[in-house]
Amino acid sequence: MTAERERRSTSEVRRSGAVRDTDEDLSVLFGTSTALFASMAGPAHVLEAANPAFFTAIGEGRRERAGVPLAELMPELPAQGFIALLDQVFRTGTRHVGRDARVLIGLGDEAREAYFDFTYEARRDVGGNIIGVRMIGVETTHVKHARRLAAEQRALLEQIARQAPLSDVLDGMCRSIEELSPDVIVSVLLADEDGRHLRHGAAPSLPDFYNQAIDGIATGEGIGSCGTAGHRRRTVIVTDIAADPLWEEFRGLAGRAGLAACWSTPILGRDEQLLGTFAMYHRTPRAPHDTDLALARVIADTAALAIERHRAEQARLAADAREKTARDDLAFLLAASTALSGQLDERQMLQRLATLASPVLAPLAAVDVLESGRVQRVAAAAPAEDARALLASYVPARDDDAVARVLASGLTEVARRTPTGPGPWRDLGVTGYVCVPLLDRGRPFGALTLLSTDAHSFDGHRVALAEELARRAASAARNARQYEQRAALARDLQTGLLLPDLPEIPGAQLAAFYHPAGEGLEIGGDFYDVFPRGDGSWAFILGDVCGRGAKAATTTALVRHTARAVAPLLDDPVDVVKAVDKALNDRYAHQNNGFVTLVHGHLRPSADGLAVHLVRAGHTLPLLLDADHRVDTVEAPGGLLGIGIPPRLTARRFTLRPGESLFLYTDGITECRTEGTEQYGDVRLAKALASVPRRPAAADIVETVAEDVRRYVAGANVEDDQAALVITADEPPARRDRPDDTGRG
Repeated sequence: MTAERERRSTSEVRRSGAVRDTDEDLSVLFGTSTALFASMAGPAHVLEAANPAFFTAIGEGRRERAGVPLAELMPELPAQGFIALLDQVFRTGTRHVGRDARVLIGLGDEAREAYFDFTYEARRDVGGNIIGVRMIGVETTHVKHARRLAAEQRALLEQIARQAPLSDVLDGMCRSIEELSPDVIVSVLLADEDGRHLRHGAAPSLPDFYNQAIDGIATGEGIGSCGTAGHRRRTVIVTDIAADPLWEEFRGLAGRAGLAACWSTPILGRDEQLLGTFAMYHRTPRAPHDTDLALARVIADTAALAIERHRAEQARLAADAREKTARDDLAFLLAASTALSGQLDERQMLQRLATLASPVLAPLAAVDVLESGRVQRVAAAAPAEDARALLASYVPARDDDAVARVLASGLTEVARRTPTGPGPWRDLGVTGYVCVPLLDRGRPFGALTLLSTDAHSFDGHRVALAEELARRAASAARNARQYEQRAALARDLQTGLLLPDLPEIPGAQLAAFYHPAGEGLEIGGDFYDVFPRGDGSWAFILGDVCGRGAKAATTTALVRHTARAVAPLLDDPVDVVKAVDKALNDRYAHQNNGFVTLVHGHLRPSADGLAVHLVRAGHTLPLLLDADHRVDTVEAPGGLLGIGIPPRLTARRFTLRPGESLFLYTDGITECRTEGTEQYGDVRLAKALASVPRRPAAADIVETVAEDVRRYVAGANVEDDQAALVITADEPPARRDRPDDTGRG
């Protein structure tokens, strides 16, 4: 028994030694390999042999030893089920293969996450008995991380391509890195356009107080890891914040946040412009591995893409906003110019200016002008009527008032405070103002004041827009003022050329109609006059001078004054008209003064009506409306005046019986039209005359014709002056009281 036991023991030792020699050879073979090899013996899984890659993977140092059970060497394994797997292989001899198995190596703060592909297979002696377990594996942690990093990077690139908000892209990037490396805290700071300061971009795991404290730090030497990296344009590694001079200013802040190491990589654009920094923090002092630095470079490049894309998009949006603002400004100014230039009354135009400015440029607006050396408020605009009334009631009067200063200097004044001096500023809630001068040839004649309230404020853009609006308003005001002056001059001159009131003639009714062409800025060439001859008879004249303006005015005056001068001296109206023609031809004979047409006649009350003796010189034919409402022309041949050729004139005598009317008119009535229509014409004029009531007064005839002409032109501006003179024979006093007397008598 003893001998047999000794022979069996010797045989087992030899077999065990043979297996051990084989595993030692395997250990040697795996010694220079990156693959992991370990040989364990017995049910306790005592580590007999392992290559350096194995010890590197499990932590080296105090773990780099053999002859101890694996569970004692790596106490973290039993809870993760790996010792149970070894037991199973040892019991059954069945090989176990693991793929991408996750292992936490180390305990507590020293633990790290790792991934392995491995095989557990039974070790057998020469008799086939299981004497232990052999492990062969490859650490796939870096591959796993690389795959995850590639997946995260693809996701980030997709976000960038979708133009996701930069904050979302950077936040997701930080979180993905922190998931890949749980012991890392990631931060991204964004550089200002000038690269001189760094702003918070993303740092989901850093405390808020820390992010707020470093938001806006400068880039420069010795300003932490990030400020220095941004300044140097290269990676700055601080392995121990507590001892590194770069962190002298921020050491206390880092201590409060529990940060012990920081590696910062600059984020650079394609043009080497600083875009920001990418920082990896650790809670214990630590130096980076090459893989850490490679990861930082990859992430910094990805962040650069996101930031450049964001900046490009922001630049595009800013350009679009500027373009839209420019379009809106142009549309506003064009609309304002149209609104201002379409108003020919200066006061109304200035009120429109205030209405245009509020609320587009400011909640409140007012316009003041200088009149006789005093400031007068002429317009105000506000959202509410009570505010507008309050603003309109205030008149700047003090020397230190903003309006007074602007009127004195001709320069815009801007303030982010209430105006100085008394005023309804508190009641209106005024917080600031802009006062812009209204200039006429460089001299201020008024001011546009814009008042802000509540959160509204004035920036350079609004001030420039207000100045441009004021410039256009000042030009429109100058044009309106000139128009008013020209219109007043034209009215005064025209008034001097027309009778203020028609005279009263025994046995006759007189009525006249005059409508100037266009907007009344030019003096018309149409005229009429009725005056006594001094012998109980009266002279009348209605004519049309070629042209308009001052020349027409002087010609009209010459014709009227000549006729008035010679008519009392000459009994024949033909002689009067010839005297007018001579006066026209004698004036500046070397110039072409144009021509004149007219109808002139003498009028004398008689027992049976009004005796008329008239002559026509190139003018429209007079019309006769008889008592039966028939309209006939009064034929009296005659040529134009003032053309250097003596006119051939034939006078015509007739009597206007009671109830009959003589209608004299200029061609501005018959030749008027609206767009797309024919001229008013002689036929329509005759119908209008015939439509008056029976036995009409002279004023009825004028009113009927004038109203019919107004309806025909439908509000359009007429192109030629219109004038008419009506002479109606009145009933004799003895017959005026007889009813229904329609005879000629």
